Amino acid sequence: MAADLAALRNYVTAKDSEEHARLPAHVVSLNITHSNLAQTHMEIRFDRSSSVAEVKQRLHQHCGTPQQYQRLILRSGGTDYAFLDDDTRMLGYYSPEHGMELHVIDLDPHSLSKGGGLEDTSMIEKYRMTEEAYDKREGTLRDWVRKKKAANPDWMPEWEQKSGPRTVDPIDLSEECMKGLELGQRCEVDPGGRRGVLEYLGKVDGLADGYWAGVRFDEPVGKGDGTVKGQRIFDCEARYGGFIRPRNVRCGDFPERDLLEDSDEDEL
Repeated sequence: MAADLAALRNYVTAKDSEEHARLPAHVVSLNITHSNLAQTHMEIRFDRSSSVAEVKQRLHQHCGTPQQYQRLILRSGGTDYAFLDDDTRMLGYYSPEHGMELHVIDLDPHSLSKGGGLEDTSMIEKYRMTEEAYDKREGTLRDWVRKKKAANPDWMPEWEQKSGPRTVDPIDLSEECMKGLELGQRCEVDPGGRRGVLEYLGKVDGLADGYWAGVRFDEPVGKGDGTVKGQRIFDCEARYGGFIRPRNVRCGDFPERDLLEDSDEDEL
């Protein structure tokens, strides 16, 4: 495990000019594109000694186009470099280099991916039930609630009972809850030991009464982007922001975690 993580670290942190330096000489890393698909399969590794037919077999797994309906073009910088029209030749015959684009042209007249068929969900016919039809169905949640209320007019489902206003802890109403916190400082947030930078301290219109701490997290572990009901409080990307009660925030020496760092080198 430690060796695998070390290899991953070296690959991720390598400079652009060195990212393929550790690959064996017989391996080439190519980016796969498809005439019917918007998706690009990045850095797929191929053996230079593989025949074009074998390459097409692998591409079938990635793109879905059967081997007999593929036409392959090797591209460099957006320019056609070579046409891989001979299935018996080895891939290395066409002198591919790391980072080149291997483009698949789908010649299948009945291809499911044609016209965005595998990516455009708006083309899929979806089943929709009218309110009237759902209201008449038995065994649904709505039917269950209706029967419970018919038997006991005072009965309320649990989610309606919990929808009332929440009480605010008196601690959150006092400025003392922000003691020891400073804007721009590194911090750690409970629960979960999430880390980031403290971007805001104070009350927030649209949230419950009391004081709030706005945190820009190092990772996408938040619930927002620094806005509350359309009002921007601080800047961050989606899911990198959160508003937390100050009593759950600690400022101090909390550096950004290295996700590739081995937690236990002795663990097998």
